[in-house]
Amino acid sequence: MKYRFENIVKENGQIHISGFAAGSTPESDFSVSVSEKDGTKIPFSCERSDRNDVAVKYFGQLSKIQHGISVKFDYDPKKQYVLTVGTDGREYPLTISPLTIFFHNFMMSLRANSFLQAVKTGITKGRAPVDYQKWQEAQRPDDAEQKRQRDTVWPETSPVFSIVIPLYATPEKYLRELIESIEKQTYQKYEVCFADGSPDNSLEKIIGQYQKNNHRIRYCYLNGNRGISGNTNAALEMATGDYIVLCDHDDLLTDNALYELAKAVKENPGCECIYSDEDKIDETSSRYFDPHFKPDYNIDLLCSVNYICHLYAVKKSLVDTVGGFREEYDGAQDHDFIFRTTEKANKVVHIPKVLYHWRTHMGSTSANPESKKYAYEAGKKAVKAHYERVWPEIEVEKVTDGFSPGIYHTYFNVKEELVSVIIPNKDHSEDLDIAVRSLIEKGTWKNLEIIIVENNSEEEKTFEYYGKIQKEYEQVRVVYYEGGFNYSRINNFGERYANGKYILLMNNDVELINPDSVKEMAGYCQREDVGIVGCRLLYADDTIQHAGVVVGIQGIADHAFKGKGYDEPVYFSRSQVAQDYSAVTAAVMMVRKDVYESVNGLDEEFEVAFNDIDFCLRVIDTGKRVVYNPYAMFHHYESKSRGLEDTPEKQERFMREVVRFIKKHEYFIQKGDPMYN
Repeated sequence: MKYRFENIVKENGQIHISGFAAGSTPESDFSVSVSEKDGTKIPFSCERSDRNDVAVKYFGQLSKIQHGISVKFDYDPKKQYVLTVGTDGREYPLTISPLTIFFHNFMMSLRANSFLQAVKTGITKGRAPVDYQKWQEAQRPDDAEQKRQRDTVWPETSPVFSIVIPLYATPEKYLRELIESIEKQTYQKYEVCFADGSPDNSLEKIIGQYQKNNHRIRYCYLNGNRGISGNTNAALEMATGDYIVLCDHDDLLTDNALYELAKAVKENPGCECIYSDEDKIDETSSRYFDPHFKPDYNIDLLCSVNYICHLYAVKKSLVDTVGGFREEYDGAQDHDFIFRTTEKANKVVHIPKVLYHWRTHMGSTSANPESKKYAYEAGKKAVKAHYERVWPEIEVEKVTDGFSPGIYHTYFNVKEELVSVIIPNKDHSEDLDIAVRSLIEKGTWKNLEIIIVENNSEEEKTFEYYGKIQKEYEQVRVVYYEGGFNYSRINNFGERYANGKYILLMNNDVELINPDSVKEMAGYCQREDVGIVGCRLLYADDTIQHAGVVVGIQGIADHAFKGKGYDEPVYFSRSQVAQDYSAVTAAVMMVRKDVYESVNGLDEEFEVAFNDIDFCLRVIDTGKRVVYNPYAMFHHYESKSRGLEDTPEKQERFMREVVRFIKKHEYFIQKGDPMYN
């Protein structure tokens, strides 16, 4: 059975409990009863209501059963009560006591307020972290799965993988462990190409011991160090396989790494670049940590940080076309190489499994970022060179460090085209004034027209404000939409009055933080491959309100990293770097006017909820990207104007929109958000 008690309220001597319940099938009904702790039945009322979201979530279809429940009964705080729901021959009780009510309201308060603030004030320490070591061990193929993989019959055309490894004074322990991790592969069509730039050829003896029983291991001593790029290119020259697999001299492959690569080639005809998730392993080779679960191919994240890194495989014919490693990018030679190969690839495939263990020890970049400062300068050059090749018509002003080494911030030069800012408004003229003035007075982008879409304001001071602000700023205009509140329809109405190349949808309860925010967004929006650009939104206490949207969590979608500090380290810094997302919020969203009109604007069937998520997914369907730019920053004083979903009518409308969204984007939700993991 599925059930949840979503709200518990004590009022006028009664307890009111609302939530939902569902049996094992769409036809399974359920019963509700209330008793005292000793089993004495007591009078109660129970209203049932449609909860199509429950039916769609659990059964994938609508149901004739009314899954919503609203129970009321007289309450004596000196007694304990039990609410029981039952179906399919089983019963599920909830004990109601003053402690239950207190705890429920406490948790609801945490949901409504900053969880981070709750942690800081010692209210709760939150959930214990997952033990990654145990998780990682549980994910490894067991003996039966390894046997199945080894016994798989592959066609003769299945690929041969050339693992290219530059050596330089590699510790014997690490070298042996690396070779043995390769020899244990459950897919055996491979060759290993070692190019040794060490001061002497002492590693040849170690490798020779393995060569006696493994003819696929090849070794070349270079008589001197050619640098990381030169050494790797020497290993590339030895390769004869169908795909090149990059590997560092002290790292490890999982036993199923090559099997998963071969499987990806088979399942994705035409793929030329493949990468996987990874984690780190310590010097003792016993502790796994810091797993990096990556998104699918995300070019704007790659321009912010080399997130692909390991494991990376490239079709050899593509390498022959674009060339090998370039020594002027030493330190970031793999970042440059990944740019050049993915730029030309027909298809880039991501395997969402950890297939690579990156060694950490003193001196390694993975453990000590300060050990290779020169690498980050080379990384900036690699990012800039990528833009010059792919978007020669777009001028990159500069590429600088982001908030930490290895994170890059690209500044675009962009022609200051007219930006049409569309702000729906009902009363709240003080909030609206903050939003308007922050753009005009604090912002550096001056070529603006601000279209306020008036919708059913009731306060006289609101209309007085409209007259005042339009006299003060000639770029401000008020247009009147007279229908009921429908966020999509109001914005579509405002867009008809827009003359700008760029449309900036904006709520009336936001305030500009970074003066260059509009320029930051327009920089990405000028690219033909980009359809929508979002920004970083902060609550009044500078915790994150929006840093991109992940589709699928909370049943439909939710904001990533909500409640974290704006400069707080989060998962691989993702709140702080520019990247592609599946969706961003329309509270502040930039879109080119031609893109907006190409998809007929916001879907007006989504009156309040999910219209921006739906809009983003439809723009992605046209082949455009949705970019999150954290350097564009605003405060968002959320839901000041329109309030919460706190009436039966609003909740019914919300549920209709839930069902519509799930039906419209069911495939996307089921397959998982490709821009997260």
